[in-house]
Amino acid sequence: MPSTRRPTYRGGSGTGGSGSRPPSAGTGTDVISASKTATDTAVGRSRDPQNPQGTPDNGPGKVLSFPEPKGKRRRRILLSTIGIVAVLMAGIVAAAVYSPVLALRTVTVEGTKMLHPDQVQAALAPLQGKPLPQISEEEVTALLKPLVQVKDVTAKALPPATLQVHVTERIPVALVKQGKTFQLVDVDGVQLSTTADAASVSLPVIDGGSGTLPKDLFQAITAVLGALPADVLARLSNASAASADAVELKLVDGQTIVWGNAGEKELKARVLSALLKVPADPKNPVKVYDVSVPRHPVTR
Repeated sequence: MPSTRRPTYRGGSGTGGSGSRPPSAGTGTDVISASKTATDTAVGRSRDPQNPQGTPDNGPGKVLSFPEPKGKRRRRILLSTIGIVAVLMAGIVAAAVYSPVLALRTVTVEGTKMLHPDQVQAALAPLQGKPLPQISEEEVTALLKPLVQVKDVTAKALPPATLQVHVTERIPVALVKQGKTFQLVDVDGVQLSTTADAASVSLPVIDGGSGTLPKDLFQAITAVLGALPADVLARLSNASAASADAVELKLVDGQTIVWGNAGEKELKARVLSALLKVPADPKNPVKVYDVSVPRHPVTR
């Protein structure tokens, strides 16, 4: 771009007038000077390779700051909130787990028949004073394991200081004579209690003959007895087995029940229960109920 500078003349000493040109370019003292206008200054700045936009230089140490993106700020706030909530929850949980306010003071027992609730409460005495959140169902089960009558147990905490225990007891299905006493056993052969008077218990006596009943025969008999409903079980006087496939039952009225093996025991139990509900015929009394083939039962 052509320069807009305009030369001016300043007269030195010995000149004739303020606006006259010197007669020659010899030893005169006149000086030619040039001045820049504002346009020149702007053009010069625009040509600066370090500042192509022509903006003023703020000097070293001047840093421009930009606002934090909204998404990043929201994430930071969210993470901070989550951290605070986690710390508060941890404090609440710790206070609940170790607080003496939730210490166990009362144990309630449900579902016992053979056992007395006091026996269960005595077995769980080591838990007294322990915070409820620290008491597990496995721990309750382990403490009640020595009570053979207990088959299963569930425990429920009732804040602030009560533990509710529901016991499922084993069901006795027969009496096994041992000397002068009779042992109550369940379907698994677990000995639950003893009695000296078999007539006081409405359960059949397992007949082992002159010796000890073999394990396989004992299990076959108890499996059959365990499948019978309580009303039928109460009408039996004894049970025996010549083999695992020849289980026989006796009713208190003297009738014999031919059961056979332990297969299809649920179906056999339903068929037998239905046959026993048929009104008796005095002219043709039933002496044998044969349910060994349950889909074709026979009475004679």
